[in-house]
Amino acid sequence: MKKVAIISDIHANIEAMTAVLEDIRQHNVDYIYCLGDVIGYGPNPVECLEKAFEVCNFILLGNHEEAVLTGAFGFNPTAKEAVDWTRGKLKPRLFSFSKAKERWETLKNLPLSYSEDDFLFVHGSPRDPTMEYILKSDTDDLFGDVPEKIREIFEQIDKACFVGHTHTPGIITEDSKWYSPQDFDNVWELKNGERVICNIGSVGQPRDKDNRSCYVTFTSREIFYHRVPYEFRKTQDKIRKIPQLDNRNADRLEFGH
Repeated sequence: MKKVAIISDIHANIEAMTAVLEDIRQHNVDYIYCLGDVIGYGPNPVECLEKAFEVCNFILLGNHEEAVLTGAFGFNPTAKEAVDWTRGKLKPRLFSFSKAKERWETLKNLPLSYSEDDFLFVHGSPRDPTMEYILKSDTDDLFGDVPEKIREIFEQIDKACFVGHTHTPGIITEDSKWYSPQDFDNVWELKNGERVICNIGSVGQPRDKDNRSCYVTFTSREIFYHRVPYEFRKTQDKIRKIPQLDNRNADRLEFGH
């Protein structure tokens, strides 16, 4: 039975990425899948992309990659500034080295989704792979029913769908219940006939009030959540030295929100 590590939302945080990849090495995984947003917000987009291209079996297009390629539509000013700065770092110029041009071409050809057996992998949601969020609040219904959004998403899932995008780890079941990793001691057993949405959390910018990087490993039977501390102050210092990156991108790394 193969073992896969799934990472997402690295957000140009090379310190977090390095710590997570070191942790992954301890777990003897067979493959590494990346659900996108390798770039954005953080100070090391080139380094993170190069490392992702090197170690990941596939990388999906996230909304930040899409924004760098086509424009930051619907982004808040802080995120848009980071996208514009990131584009300046990545988009090749007339006399750029061939490596920069190859990197840009690879970025342009990232897939929107990946399917394997009964498992689906997207950045945001099966309905809108780059932009739609699946939030904990989406699981709530005034009358206790399964909300239409959740029902429609599950119609596109055979067994499990792995997503990132919200930076908040958790499992959503078909009856629209949300479970945080601590609710099940970080190990979710995939039962026969059960369908789930698994948000794997964020490597480079967690937002669940835990500043440690988050990723999952999974087999066809179980999903394991992992938390990894990293040198976030080093990342903060680098962000604060770049005028085009808002200091809030640095501040939030300390508090995980």
